[in-house]
Amino acid sequence: MKNSILLASHDDQFTAELKAEFLSRRPEISVFLLGEEGADQADVAVCWYPQADLLTHYPHIKCLHSVAAGVDHLGQNLLNSGLPVCRIVDNHQKQGMLEYVLWGVLNRHRNFDKIRDNQTAAIWHRYPQQAASELQVSVLGLGELGKFVAQGLAEFGYQVSGWSRSSKSLTNVHCYSGVEGLNTVLNRTDILINLLPLSAETQGILNQDLFNTMPTGGYLINCGRGGHLVTEDLVTALDSGQLRGALL
Repeated sequence: MKNSILLASHDDQFTAELKAEFLSRRPEISVFLLGEEGADQADVAVCWYPQADLLTHYPHIKCLHSVAAGVDHLGQNLLNSGLPVCRIVDNHQKQGMLEYVLWGVLNRHRNFDKIRDNQTAAIWHRYPQQAASELQVSVLGLGELGKFVAQGLAEFGYQVSGWSRSSKSLTNVHCYSGVEGLNTVLNRTDILINLLPLSAETQGILNQDLFNTMPTGGYLINCGRGGHLVTEDLVTALDSGQLRGALL
C-alpha cells in the first residue's frame, strides 16, 4: 500500500521546501500540501504548528508526525485526539545538546561566569579549583535527550541525578520520579538542567517554589521551552542570590 503524506504547517515556505525534499529523496511517496487535490486522502500528517481543526478537514489521518524532537507545537486538540504521535530522534541533535549543556555546566563549574564579570571590571582573582565529583548536576526530563545528557555528564565525573514523571533506570545516574522525588533532587542540586517536554503539567515548573527548594547559589540551565519558566520568579531568585546565575 502506498503511503500518502500531508504537510501541515503554518509556514508556507518551510512546507514547500519540505515537499521538495520529500519528492527528491522519496519520490515513491505521495506528498500533499494543505488544500491540494488528493490531500484529503492522506493517512499521515507531518506537522509543524498545524491548524487546530486539522482532523476536521482531513479525517483520514491515522498518524501525526512532528518534524521536531518535541510535540508541544501540535497543540492540545491534536495531542488529545487519540492518534499515535511520532517525533524526530536524531543522534546528531543528542550530541549537540550534550555539548551545549556541558558548556553551560563548565561555565558554572570553572567559574567562567564570575571571571567574565571580573574581566569587565578589570579585576584579577583566582578561584579555587573544584573537582567534577564535588558538583551535583540534576536533569529534569529523562527522554531521549535527557537521558543522553545525564549519562554523558556522568561520564565526565559529575554526580548526576535525573527526574522524570515515570520511573527510569540509567547507568551512573540516580533516578527519581514523583513529587517527593523532585524535592529530593532539588534539595541537593548545584546545577539544574531542564529538558522536560512542555505540557499542561510542566507549564511554569521553573518557578519560585522550585528555586527556593534548591540550595542557595544554585545555577539553572533551561534547554526546554520558554513556557517552562516563570520569568519574574527567575529575576527575583537572581536578585536575591538564591540562584547564582542562569543560562537560557
